Amino acid sequence: MLIKMLGLGALGYLGYRYYEKNKGGHAAFAGNQPQGSHTDVRDAGPEAMRDKPAGEWDKTDEESDESFPASDPPANY
Repeated sequence: MLIKMLGLGALGYLGYRYYEKNKGGHAAFAGNQPQGSHTDVRDAGPEAMRDKPAGEWDKTDEESDESFPASDPPANY
């Protein structure tokens, strides 16, 4: 029983360490974007994203990203 408790404690500690190491920053923000502001809204465009898009952006992609967090899509969508 004691071995199981120690193993569970060690697993919890490792999980906590992993969480603390990887929690920094916002998921959607690139490294060059300001973080910690009261708005938490990144600049528009693929260069402001942490994970770059797989393909090239077209005009609709760009306008859709620029309209976020508004609920209305671009007029030419």
